[in-house]
Amino acid sequence: MENKLWEFIDNVGTFKSVTADKIKTLYFPLCNETIMSSISPGLHGDIKTGQNSFLLAPVSRIDLVNSKASRNFWIYIDKDRIWSARGAEEDSFSLEAGLLWHKITRENKKIGLRAEILSFVPAGGEPVEIMQVKLTNISSQKIKFTPTAAIPIYARGANNLRDHRHVTSLLQRITLHKFGVISKPTLAFDESGHKPNKTTYFVLGWDEKFRPLQYIYPTQEMFCGDGGDLEAPESVLRNILPKKECIQGKEAMGALRFAETALAPGKTKSYIILMGISEDNAGIKSIINKFSSLDKVKNSLERTKNYWVTNSRKISLSTGNLDFDNWFCWVNIQPALRKIFGCSFLPDFDYGKGGRGWRDLWQDCLCLILDNPQQVRRLLVNNFSGVRIDGSNATIIKKNEGEFTQPLRAGAGFISDRNNISRVWMDHGIWPLLTLDLYLNETGDFNILFEQVPYFRNHEIKRARAVDLKWRPGKIYTGIILEHLLVQNLVQFFNVGRHNFVRLEGADWNDGLDMAKENGESVTFSSMYAQNLLRLSELIEKTGKNKISVAKELKILLQRINYNSVKEKFAALEEYFEKTAYGTSGEKVNLVAMALANDLRGKAHWMMEHIRKREWLKEGFFNGYYDNRSERVEGMKNKIMRIMLSSQVFPIMSETASDAQVAAILRSARKYLFDKKLKGYHLNTDFKEELRTLGRAFSFVYGDKENGAFFNHMVVMFAYALYKRGFVREGWQVLNSIYNMAIDTEKSKIYPCLPEYFNLEGKGMYSYLTGSASWFVLTMLTQVFGVRGDNGNLLIEPKLCLEQFRNSSTISINRTFAGKNLVIIFFNPKKLEYGRYRIIKAILNSRDLALKEPQRIVISRKSILKLPSNKVNSLKIILG
Repeated sequence: MENKLWEFIDNVGTFKSVTADKIKTLYFPLCNETIMSSISPGLHGDIKTGQNSFLLAPVSRIDLVNSKASRNFWIYIDKDRIWSARGAEEDSFSLEAGLLWHKITRENKKIGLRAEILSFVPAGGEPVEIMQVKLTNISSQKIKFTPTAAIPIYARGANNLRDHRHVTSLLQRITLHKFGVISKPTLAFDESGHKPNKTTYFVLGWDEKFRPLQYIYPTQEMFCGDGGDLEAPESVLRNILPKKECIQGKEAMGALRFAETALAPGKTKSYIILMGISEDNAGIKSIINKFSSLDKVKNSLERTKNYWVTNSRKISLSTGNLDFDNWFCWVNIQPALRKIFGCSFLPDFDYGKGGRGWRDLWQDCLCLILDNPQQVRRLLVNNFSGVRIDGSNATIIKKNEGEFTQPLRAGAGFISDRNNISRVWMDHGIWPLLTLDLYLNETGDFNILFEQVPYFRNHEIKRARAVDLKWRPGKIYTGIILEHLLVQNLVQFFNVGRHNFVRLEGADWNDGLDMAKENGESVTFSSMYAQNLLRLSELIEKTGKNKISVAKELKILLQRINYNSVKEKFAALEEYFEKTAYGTSGEKVNLVAMALANDLRGKAHWMMEHIRKREWLKEGFFNGYYDNRSERVEGMKNKIMRIMLSSQVFPIMSETASDAQVAAILRSARKYLFDKKLKGYHLNTDFKEELRTLGRAFSFVYGDKENGAFFNHMVVMFAYALYKRGFVREGWQVLNSIYNMAIDTEKSKIYPCLPEYFNLEGKGMYSYLTGSASWFVLTMLTQVFGVRGDNGNLLIEPKLCLEQFRNSSTISINRTFAGKNLVIIFFNPKKLEYGRYRIIKAILNSRDLALKEPQRIVISRKSILKLPSNKVNSLKIILG
């Protein structure tokens, strides 16, 4: 494997490593919709169902290095031969892992045993992590040994790690079961209001013949002894049997000692360990029965593998580069992982209290729409119930209600903020329309715009600038989705600072720009609000409606004023806030659709022109921000060039930047942001100082997080924007830079995935849980391969570079469209570069399609719906 950390060994993303145990910060996700686990090569990690229910103690990245609390399996032969199958220094090691299962193999010749430890969470939804241990005698002598599984049970919420750790151990009520330990604390401990606990934690185990345990050590105190710890438990090292003593109100332990076993040379013995969390004690018996034999575990593993492989292949590639195709399998499941884990439940996390944010909710939907837009419709409709009438929104999505299966109601599944802090991100109004627009193009379902949806309401009013002290939950105003979109985007047209750009408020996409609430402005996202207003005008025209019924108060934001006047905009906004702060009149007005579209178009064009005139710098790029002193942030400052990638991406994506400006931005990005050593794009240049008038980001060390890292979310959007504007080869170079950094495992030190960012050393950080994955899949499918919806029809507009045909003149992509399975195969027999080829022939199954344009072909939805549903339909595109 040379210097590679891992290598793929099949075509479904399975990989192998013989050095993973040397990197203590590696971790791997295991999950279903009920339970979430992380596991390292040394079996560290945690198991939980939410912020308040951890079976294993919560861990961060640094805990993977330092923690002693982990899954373990001990072998006692005699006092001189004791082995932890989790790992000893003299062991040989290998790891094999796939979608989503994990197996480590260790051999210890001195002990004479090989241990294979398989871990997975069943795709069937059972709230357990399964650990199967298979021991093989690799010596020439019979070996007699006593095995003990050792799982420390934390059994409480994450906050109790430091807050009342001992006190919450006093709540533990432990029950001994013939197969293990069950703990159900008496209370869910919270000083703001204790509640009776309903959650049960368990560690159960049996051998391959479903035989119960010989002994159980139900507390850590009993298992470790006064002089030991989890790495050197006295009960194992001194072969001490458990004593009858008080076990309640102590730190629980799932230490399961099996009967002594004699193993002949070459023979094997297996054990099954279940680690789970349940709200239903009666369900534990059912879980035991489901996994009571090796065959049942094997069948569950196969179902789990098939589930995740199928999930990863909803959009699949065949590019002639098997490593890239396999890596893409992992990227493709990352949106599903974030739907389950949120942003908080792997060892790297931005915020550790659970849930996804507003931005996450909408961007994760991108992949869900591409997979199956019909199933996502209900989710999209309900998501709009998080929008406030002032154009802001709730910011946190509750896990249990986040899938919105209950009847639609105001604010279902949403809370204002996880920390009860009144704050607003100025970019939040951008994402719902971007996501809904993809849905509209994929389905042609313009009726969704007229679905009635309630608004979110709480004590915060006027975009969190004021509080309604008399507010109580009650009747909430309802409006069509199109009205929600108008509110989000029109409010922001008027919500401007001194320079007539949208106020930065709490931050925009870059959460690190959070210290310019009073006077900061985001030119960057002003360009995206302009794009949204323009797109809304187009959608209104496409609906074919003559009149649009909206809240009477919305007319305030449609009055004719001088757009150049910040004073007049502020007055209009304040009037709207006053009229809607404590409720609305409930009256509707019918707006003339064409007049409304023209108004929105006029606002959009004004915003774009305002940005072009004021913020294009002589250095050859856009300024994106004003700080809390109302000073321009970017350009040459104190002989240091300041440029942010996001400030360039969104003017390109929104088409605010002209083609000439895009070309100049590319030159500037290459000059100032491209790292020649690591071959990637930094989020910003090193400003060489803290900017406490802009945000915390610049107090971070340069090259990490939001201060100059290779931040993949923005880099992918950079590539998407370039493709959208026709800068195809440049877009592919940007997109490919991410893949190359990820698979340079000597530097990235991660398993196959797209991490949130790479730091200055090229190390991948915050693996798996990132919106970058949805954007990467979106860009590959809709821009690179150019396979996307167009008002419900199927559009094929390939933007494939010659480099992508290097390994093969034929490449393909699989996807579902309108419920039909399609493989779109691109033939480039002469290996022509983009710009030199056109579509010369298109064959759908065996039928030639009429060609009307040289670079693209549109197939009506009606034609797609006539295709067979029980086969993969072939669409061959010949380039020449």
